[in-house]
Amino acid sequence: MKRIDLDDLPPKLAAVLTSAEPGEEVLLVQGGAVVGRLTGGARESAPASQADPDQPAEERAKEIFEVFRSSIEDEF
Repeated sequence: MKRIDLDDLPPKLAAVLTSAEPGEEVLLVQGGAVVGRLTGGARESAPASQADPDQPAEERAKEIFEVFRSSIEDEF
């Protein structure tokens, strides 16, 4: 799995990625064309029994967007 550390991104970009609500879409645009799309929401690939309820919301958001980014990179 590919990983993006939000600490390595510009603060505005990290804020956009972590603030997406479940079901809200974030478009990835390059040269005026949409090259990808991220959808906020719960991590679908992890069963609920494996979710850590004590994990901070920021850490959960990071994991969610890591999965989305990885799937986008796999498609392109």
